[in-house]
Amino acid sequence: MLHFLPAPLRGLIAGLLLALNTLFWCWPLFALAPLKLLLPIPAVHRALRFMMHASAESWISTNKFWMHLVGRIEWDVEGLKGFDQQHSYLVTSNHQSWVDILVLQYQLNQRMPLLKFFLKQELIWVPVIGLCWWALEFPFMQRFSKEYLAKHPEKRGQDLATTRKACARYQSNPVSVFNFLEGTRLSPAKHAQQQSPFNNLLKPKAGGIAFVLDAMGEQLHSLVNVTIHYPQGRPGFWDLLSGRIDKVVVRMQELQIPAEFIGGNYDQDEAYRLQFQQWVNQLWLDKDAQLSELKQRFPAS
Repeated sequence: MLHFLPAPLRGLIAGLLLALNTLFWCWPLFALAPLKLLLPIPAVHRALRFMMHASAESWISTNKFWMHLVGRIEWDVEGLKGFDQQHSYLVTSNHQSWVDILVLQYQLNQRMPLLKFFLKQELIWVPVIGLCWWALEFPFMQRFSKEYLAKHPEKRGQDLATTRKACARYQSNPVSVFNFLEGTRLSPAKHAQQQSPFNNLLKPKAGGIAFVLDAMGEQLHSLVNVTIHYPQGRPGFWDLLSGRIDKVVVRMQELQIPAEFIGGNYDQDEAYRLQFQQWVNQLWLDKDAQLSELKQRFPAS
């Protein structure tokens, strides 16, 4: 509706609406979160999580409103049917931009349980939204380099312990646990630095979802493998705010999680770890081929 306005003005309006939307819906979260600490009763926790998730879904729905208001995104989406909010899912996607998160929320909101992202520990200090993530029980991970772990072996396995603790909270309510397997956003510099064997992707990090399967594998209904392609090229968040994204292509594939990967010990079982990495690598080979096909079918405009 505001497409006639200059892009910078649309961006300012969308940014203001996003900020107001966040400030409005953060207060129900901040009011309900302390009750979980004061009332350690499972039935109460289930009810509180339901209300808090409803607030987060309302926040996403309002974001969809301003995206429509300032932009005219043409969506080409396949594989969206068949999900529900009564089952728990493990979800992954390729990662190119912060826009990916709003794309995923736009398409999956109220079609499956609220997406819970793995976040870097430092993000808890992001004003307002960091506390919202904490209140919604998003798992915050403190990542250690191989060099650091060599000097501090006592930290080894801490990510698994953190994942188990986070996933334990999800057993009473359906949840969609989300993990970007690449661990960071794709860029030409990172692709070259990794010497990635994939044309369109960074190397996947299998450990994150392996820990989720270890912690709650039997609870998960399936894996939802999402591929996102932007025909105009990798967008910045300002491009979304200012309505300068014309088309987004999304492909979703629901896959059964192989039974042999439920409850395995990724850290301690070398044979399991190798087999799991091979499975993840094949997923990434297929995704890389799919992205190449999408780039041919939907070339840069």
